Amino acid sequence: MPVEIPTDLTPELVPFAWLLGEWEGDGFLGYADVDQRPFRQHVHFAHHGLPFLEYRAETHLMDDDGLPSRLIAVETGFWQLDRRFEDGDLGPGLMPPDVVPVLRDAEAVEKLRTGSGGFPILATISRPGGVSELYVGEINGPRIQMGTDAVLRAAGAKPYTAATRMLGLVNGDLFWAWDMAADGHELGTHASAELKKKG
Repeated sequence: MPVEIPTDLTPELVPFAWLLGEWEGDGFLGYADVDQRPFRQHVHFAHHGLPFLEYRAETHLMDDDGLPSRLIAVETGFWQLDRRFEDGDLGPGLMPPDVVPVLRDAEAVEKLRTGSGGFPILATISRPGGVSELYVGEINGPRIQMGTDAVLRAAGAKPYTAATRMLGLVNGDLFWAWDMAADGHELGTHASAELKKKG
């Protein structure tokens, strides 16, 4: 299945083009001594002309009839290539970027390619409950592997110390897996799903 690259996509988001759009599907969650439970998830990756993807995921538990029931999680965040931001980039605060992107073409983006053939990435993901994560990793074709570089928790947040996430495109479907270290346990399997492109 060919990946369509929007004409208004900034050059440094081209490696992420296969993620763009809305995805929906089912998976299972569990952890340590918690039994597995089915869920349905809706994920949206959007771009706005800036050098990052906006990410949003909503997850519902499934009822006994296999239908989504109650909302259990919402995640939001931003995914981008991991590079040093320059004077022409956005920020800090509300400082606007230059009209012309810092990385203007494919040749400039190629300079970021790693020895393994991919590109370094970072993702910031936040959830209700006072937890935010900074992931670092690599995107290599239609595959992403990343792990937490930092976890920020509010004083009252549940114990959560580390995580890894893997995403991959297989026959046009988005597969993902999430391992986490929480509640005093070591890093272990937490959730996985298979999502289909909507529209």
